[in-house]
Amino acid sequence: MTESDKPQNTEKQTSDLMLTIDNGTQSVRALLFDLKGNLLARSRIELEAYFSKNPGWAEQNADYFWQMLGQCCQQLWQQNEVIENGYRDRVTAVTVTTQRGTVINLDKHGEALRPAILWLDQRLCQQNKAMPWYWRTAFSLIGQSKVIEYFRRKSQANWLEQHEPNVWGNTDKFLLLSGFLTYRLTGQFKDSIGSIVGYFPFDYKKQNWAKAWDWKWHALPVKRSMLPSLVKPGDVLGEITCDAATHTGIKVGTKLIASASDKACEVLGSGCIQPDTASLSYGTTATINTNNTKYVEPHSFIPPYPSAIPEQYSSEVMIYRGFWMVNWFKQEFGQNEVEKAQTLGVSAESLFDQLVAQVPPGSMGLMLQPYWSPGLKNLEAKGAIIGFGDVHTRAHIYRSILEGLAYALREGKENLEKRQKCKITKLMVSGGGSQSDAALQLTADIFNLPVHRPHTFEASGLGAAINVAVGLGYYDNYRQATSAMTRTEQTFTPNPANVKLYNQLYKQVYLKMYQQLKPIYQNIKKITGYPD
Repeated sequence: MTESDKPQNTEKQTSDLMLTIDNGTQSVRALLFDLKGNLLARSRIELEAYFSKNPGWAEQNADYFWQMLGQCCQQLWQQNEVIENGYRDRVTAVTVTTQRGTVINLDKHGEALRPAILWLDQRLCQQNKAMPWYWRTAFSLIGQSKVIEYFRRKSQANWLEQHEPNVWGNTDKFLLLSGFLTYRLTGQFKDSIGSIVGYFPFDYKKQNWAKAWDWKWHALPVKRSMLPSLVKPGDVLGEITCDAATHTGIKVGTKLIASASDKACEVLGSGCIQPDTASLSYGTTATINTNNTKYVEPHSFIPPYPSAIPEQYSSEVMIYRGFWMVNWFKQEFGQNEVEKAQTLGVSAESLFDQLVAQVPPGSMGLMLQPYWSPGLKNLEAKGAIIGFGDVHTRAHIYRSILEGLAYALREGKENLEKRQKCKITKLMVSGGGSQSDAALQLTADIFNLPVHRPHTFEASGLGAAINVAVGLGYYDNYRQATSAMTRTEQTFTPNPANVKLYNQLYKQVYLKMYQQLKPIYQNIKKITGYPD
C-alpha cells in the first residue's frame, strides 16, 4: 500500500467505515464495520439452493451471484439507520470474501460459458491420460499415487475438458467465485492470494501460481493465461467501476481491497493469529484451523491454505458436511421445532438447544462418526451411528451429531498440535453452530478447554474488514488490528464430570471406530459403488 492510498485525515478516521461483502454458500451479506470491529449495519439475502442436473452435482448460475450481491448492497443502503447516519458516504473501501473452490468459466468477452460448479459438487471425471513417467515414479515412491489421482479426478477443469470440450475450448478465464466478483466490481482479472483454494496449479508453499515445471500443469489442462493476477491480502485489487456502482450503490472509484477466503477470514476475525489459539468453525464445513508463520501441513502432503495474513499459513483439518448434518437433521427430523419456533416467534436454534438438554452427555452411548462426505485421507469413509438401544430418541441422535463433530475436531486438534509442535490452549468458535450454547458447552467438555464465542457472529466478514484496516494503514500490523477489533463475548468452561466421561468415550470408542469400520466401508464401496 502506497502512502497516497492511506487515509490522511486522522480526525476523520474515527468515523470511517469498511464494507465487507461475504458471499457464502447459503447467503450473501453486506456488512458495515467500524475501526473497533463493531458491526453497525447488516443486509442478508438467502441464496437459492444449488441445482443438480445429475445426482451429486451442485451448480448455480454465475450471474445469479452477481445479481444477489447487487441486491444485498442496495438493500443495505436503504436501511433507515444507514441513511440517517450517512454510513454510505463514510465507507472508505470495500472487500469481498467468498466460499472456497467454486469455479466459473468465462469467454473472451467476460461472459459465463456455463453455470458455476460449486465447491460441494461431487462429480468425478473419468480416468485421466497418464502423466509423465518421472512424476508417476515420484508419486509412487512417496506413496501418494492415489491422492494425486483423486486430485485429478476431482478437478473441475479435467471434468470440463472431458465432458464439455466446447466449453473448455472457449474458456478464456477460469476463475474462482472471488475472482469473478472482483472482475465484475473492477473490470480487473485479479484475485487475492488468500482466496486460492481448490484444484488449481497453485504452489501453496510459495503462495503463487506454480512454476512451469510443476506437476500440477501436467495434472490439469489449465493454462497460465486463464488465471488471474494474484494480490496479497490488504493490497488493492482495483476500483469500483461505473457499471458496478450503478449495480451495487457503492461509490465509483472506491478501492476494492483483497481479503481472503471465508474460512481464512473467519480465523482472522476470531482473533486467531498464533498457533496456540485455534479457530473452530461450525459452518457448512466444520473446521479447526491454526495460523502459522511457517508452512505446517495438517496431514502429510496436504498443504496449509493461504492465511488472511500475508505470507502466513492456515493449517486446517476439515470435516466435510460438518454442520450441514445439523441442517440435515432439522430438515428430516426437526419440523416440530421449526414450526413451533415460528409460532412462538423465537429461533429454532433455541428449541434445538432444549432438545440437547433432554439428553445426558454421551447420548446414552450413541456414538456418531461424522463422515457424511469423505475426505482426502479417508476416501472410502461413510457416516456411522452405533450404540442404538430402545432408550434412544431423535434427541439422542441430535446430541450425538454435535458430539461426533466435536470428537472429530478434537482429533484434528491433536493432529495439528503434533504437526506444528505447539499446544493449543485456547478455542475460538464461530460459524452458524456457534450460536448454540449447548454446542459450545459440549465442545468445551470434549476438548477440556475453555471455549470462547467472538463478539460478532460475522467473524469472516470482520476478518475481511481487518484486512482493509491494515491495508489502508489504520493499523500498523495484524496484531494491533486484531487486538483493537476482536474480543470475546462469552466463555464456556469445561465441566469436570463431563470431561471424564467424554475422554473415556473419545479414547476407548471414537478413536477406534474408523479403523474397525474401514473394511466394511471398503466392502460397501466395492458392492454398491458408493461413495465413488
